[in-house]
Amino acid sequence: MTKSGAPQGSESGRQLPLDLPATPRFGREEFLSAPSNRAALEMIERWPDWPDRVLTLIGPKGAGKSHLCAIWAGRAGARAIAPDALPTLEQLAAHAPPALLIDDVDRVADETALFHLLNFVNESGAFLLMSASRAPTAEDVRLPDLLSRLRRAPAVEIGAPDEELMRAVLVKLFADRQLIVEPPALAFAALRLERSLDAARSYVAALDREALAQGRPVTRALAAKVMEKFVQD
Repeated sequence: MTKSGAPQGSESGRQLPLDLPATPRFGREEFLSAPSNRAALEMIERWPDWPDRVLTLIGPKGAGKSHLCAIWAGRAGARAIAPDALPTLEQLAAHAPPALLIDDVDRVADETALFHLLNFVNESGAFLLMSASRAPTAEDVRLPDLLSRLRRAPAVEIGAPDEELMRAVLVKLFADRQLIVEPPALAFAALRLERSLDAARSYVAALDREALAQGRPVTRALAAKVMEKFVQD
């Protein structure tokens, strides 16, 4: 039995798994602090005592930037803005949000709109948090004035999760799904997985489906089997 109250497998040893994805939770209590993310977490928790009203959170995909952005947005009452749908100055002035969030700001194509948004933040006294995979360069930003403005904004880095954090994240994800996992399977997954929280979530979901289909606990052998498929995909 893989979960508390889960049914046993069929005579063939497999059962049809119901693909019910677990919705990621992005509250503060779900964020696991580690050396790789501590500086970024401390800066988020310092708000509104920031060195500037604009802050950029920089780090690789899967490091936890979106989670930190969600924590801050909840605290600051920030309006989340999609990078491909920046509001006009008229829209900003009409709503006068006290705080704004742009996750994945490096996906913004309309540089003029972003420059105007930064001007609005400066003039209105609003706060702005942006996340990006790397610091802005002349390669990425064509408008010199925008590049200068982005470079002036204080930045805090968040690193890729280390093995210790990956292990802690996996433990939590397994617990959220009520999965029984043997210690060797946990150690194997923490060591072999890509250092990414997104990868951890996807892997645990795949492992959950396979364990349920086979009606068995998560052993190291099962973890390795799913890992092989996971890496190939």
